[in-house]
Amino acid sequence: QLQLVESGGGLVQAGDSLRLSCTASGRTFAHYPMAWFRQAPGKEREFVASINWNGGFTVYADFVEGRFDISRDNAKKSVYLQMNNLQPEDTAVYYCAAEYILSPRRDYAPRTSEAYNTWGQGTQVTVSS
Repeated sequence: QLQLVESGGGLVQAGDSLRLSCTASGRTFAHYPMAWFRQAPGKEREFVASINWNGGFTVYADFVEGRFDISRDNAKKSVYLQMNNLQPEDTAVYYCAAEYILSPRRDYAPRTSEAYNTWGQGTQVTVSS
């Protein structure tokens, strides 16, 4: 059973940076595509960024506009989301997600929530203006 735990959220001011971390335990982590999603109050969960099994392929939501960077360290069973120039509209609970697949797939990092079958509990990010 794969479990994901997010950390690194907090309260920051507009223009600040945060680095979210997601650490996995349990099953083999190395060949899973991973993603970050977020959900703001009263809104649906939305895709933020995803990364393939070895970090060589990444996908970003349009609203990221070069401000965020997703990365992973398979030796540490962790995936990260570096967020720069945060804005109040980035306020949300950020979730880490993994897709359990049997073997690594090149250039595969889905952006739809339905692709992912394991989720963390989320970490709150609040950006004040």
